[in-house]
Amino acid sequence: MSDFDLPQYLSERRQLVDEALERFLPAEHAPPSSVHRAMRYSVLAGGKRLRPILVIAGAEAVGGGAELVLPTACALELIHTYSLIHDDLPAMDDDDYRRGRFTNHKVFGEAIAILAGDALLTLAFNLVAGNAAQGGEARIICDVVAEIATAAGTGGMVGGQVVDIESEGKTITVETLEYIHSHKTAALIRASLRAGARLAGAKPDALRAITDTGDRLGLAFQIVDDILDVEGSLEELGKTAGSDERKRKATYPALYGLEASRARARALIQEAKLALRSLGPRGEPISALADFILERRS
Repeated sequence: MSDFDLPQYLSERRQLVDEALERFLPAEHAPPSSVHRAMRYSVLAGGKRLRPILVIAGAEAVGGGAELVLPTACALELIHTYSLIHDDLPAMDDDDYRRGRFTNHKVFGEAIAILAGDALLTLAFNLVAGNAAQGGEARIICDVVAEIATAAGTGGMVGGQVVDIESEGKTITVETLEYIHSHKTAALIRASLRAGARLAGAKPDALRAITDTGDRLGLAFQIVDDILDVEGSLEELGKTAGSDERKRKATYPALYGLEASRARARALIQEAKLALRSLGPRGEPISALADFILERRS
């Protein structure tokens, strides 16, 4: 039984990320202030900071440190937040709440919300490129930029979101559901772990283990998300529950039922932890994060 202190680990790294985000984001009153306020409103609203913490954990798993990868860690949070701002828009999921308060477009209007998301995505790549100042090799920085771009674009998150939208209200195949989840969510989670590991100089065997882990963690995360949308509440989730069913979205519970979905998530987490064994004690934070993903209630 591991005595790894995950709450302390999460608290310390979340604080690092939050302090860095505060530094990296444009000042609220810098012109044009409306879009900068909107950017800060959504980014600094809290959240688990899972993706940036996975970047840090990926680096630590191969002997690196948080400071080495902090700009890229923050970049992953900016990409995630931009996607949430756009997902919440009336043209997409039309949600009123996110992280326990009004969504960005409800506060700043649709036009500024769109532009705030665009600005966060753009700033994210500025931060990844700027990671070179932490001592990263130029070739590796270029590779990480390309990988994150693929994971965020039509080869990953955006592509999965497109198929998700186009599948609403339709009977879909298992293959389509796997495509949606592996692209919409898993791609960016895998890229988070890999980015940290690559920037910290991961050897091929370690990078393969981290990649296998990321694939399984990402898919498990989305399955748990689907389950929580059925079972959760606004108070727990910080957003309106039940939206998947109302929109007749393609989800694991809709296709397999809740119990089979839980079993699939548990199996994926066990596979992820098995893939980490070759990393030894350095992989322990990622293993603990895997359990956190499975057991989370928000």
